Amino acid sequence: MNNPANIGQYRCGTGENLLLIAGPCALQAEYNGIIADELARLNDRLPINVVFKGSFDKANRSSAETGRGCGLENGLEMLANVKTQTGLPVTTDIHETSQAEPVGKVCELIQIPAFLSRQTDLLVAAARTGKAVNVKKGQFMAPQDMRNVVQKLERFGCQDVLLCERGTFFGYGRLVNDMQSLVIMRELGVPVCFDATHSVQEPGGLGNSTGGNRRMVEPLARAAAAVGIDALFLETHPEPEKSPSDSANMLPLAQLEQFLVKILQIQEIL
Repeated sequence: MNNPANIGQYRCGTGENLLLIAGPCALQAEYNGIIADELARLNDRLPINVVFKGSFDKANRSSAETGRGCGLENGLEMLANVKTQTGLPVTTDIHETSQAEPVGKVCELIQIPAFLSRQTDLLVAAARTGKAVNVKKGQFMAPQDMRNVVQKLERFGCQDVLLCERGTFFGYGRLVNDMQSLVIMRELGVPVCFDATHSVQEPGGLGNSTGGNRRMVEPLARAAAAVGIDALFLETHPEPEKSPSDSANMLPLAQLEQFLVKILQIQEIL
């Protein structure tokens, strides 16, 4: 297994720049370009490697009444446009095996959602694309159990794997983070990522949708950086209240640069 892992033109892991996986939660045609341009500017300005992230389908929704997203075909077209516009690598999550091949033709990194992190067929389909794979640890899993996830991907040809910590269910509408998970997963021989914005989700907190507490994004990210991470995942938007998903826990785009400077200062000290 590779550490550092290869992701498009980047390398992520020991001795490399911080990989930033960032973008809107759900792809939105009217905002993708604004977010991507700012991420490209920060990519040039700071010692980071940025991958643009956006979802075409929010398959795990609290309610059947909430929107799912723009769909696979439209979403991949939007991601391809971001690549052309900025030169940034792109990523999105897949929920079904049939989505792996078309996503692999556009994205340099394929993301496996936390609830699906043990789904063997989905992992195999992602591995067979030949692209790097970022697997979010299930909210129900111990970090050492991600060893089996890594082995599944490796068995079917994927050598470039990231494991992502995004919190564990605590039983009363909140997630909690055990920072030991970052250390344990890195010991599996792969780079580790911390998901700063999903970690502050409050599942079902708004009744028929997920709530969150963006005030806690920075403290948790600082803690993760102090423990040691290779990549940071976060969702950002110029007007979070206008995002169709995860608006309560997204980081406002205008705050992103100052936020990243603090994280990089911690890493520099280490």
